[in-house]
Amino acid sequence: MLAPTASGKSDVAMAAAQAVAGTEIVAVDAMQVYRGMDIGTAKPTPADQAAVRHHGIDLVAPTVDFAVTDYVAAYDEAVATIAGRPLLVAGTGLYLAAVLDRLEVPGQWPEVRHRLDAEPDVAALWARLDAADPVAAGRIEPGNRRRIVRALEVIELTGRPFSATGVGLGHHGATMFPVRLFAVWLPGEVLTARIAARVDEMYAAGLVDEAKALAHRYPTGLSRTAGQAIGYREAFAVAAGVVDQDAARAATALRTRQFGRRQVRWFRRDPRITWFGAARNPADLGPALLECCRP
Repeated sequence: MLAPTASGKSDVAMAAAQAVAGTEIVAVDAMQVYRGMDIGTAKPTPADQAAVRHHGIDLVAPTVDFAVTDYVAAYDEAVATIAGRPLLVAGTGLYLAAVLDRLEVPGQWPEVRHRLDAEPDVAALWARLDAADPVAAGRIEPGNRRRIVRALEVIELTGRPFSATGVGLGHHGATMFPVRLFAVWLPGEVLTARIAARVDEMYAAGLVDEAKALAHRYPTGLSRTAGQAIGYREAFAVAAGVVDQDAARAATALRTRQFGRRQVRWFRRDPRITWFGAARNPADLGPALLECCRP
């Protein structure tokens, strides 16, 4: 099951998993892998985890740079333990492609990465990427330093465009194992309202306190990867007294909407996905989506 953030896919997945005996949920999410980052990543609640076995969450500390290859290894290990049916709940398109299509992920070159990361002007880095690989630049947000540096790292060491690496990104064929792909779609104005409500709920649930706890436990800061999690940058700023909560909420909602659009663009490229639309409430899709989950 795929869907942009705040679309209600987790609730629909829980309902499906509880209705079909033996179903276990596998989170395909780049940020839910981090321990202690619960509220801001909308991680399954303890009650949900008690009701349905979950995989792919709380794998590492947020000081770890967790790569796609790390997720694939953890995924393979988890799925091997599932006697029933795995239900993948995906928000991170690259991770989903990696486990379904077995992407050939380029290696890591820390020395090159550190040299590139020392460049203070992220706009200059993006411009350099745009000149070398405009396709990759078009897929990466100009302010996303981590992904820009990674793309330049691969280009420099392989001599190939970053957009050309990873078998499966441009070709959607048979998956490594039988799977049915379906996605949840909501009208833009409905998703915008749901995002705003989610941000309010995160702050009411204690996101700022969670950020304070993370800052206290990990005084050297989060890893480059974990630091990309939407909402935490703003929550840390509120905790430090640098930004007021209203401004932080607005910034988080904006970043979430932008991220949601990127998620949809990614998923729309895959013709194997069947889309289910709801006018307002994603729970209305329950019966149709449940049929996709049945053996």
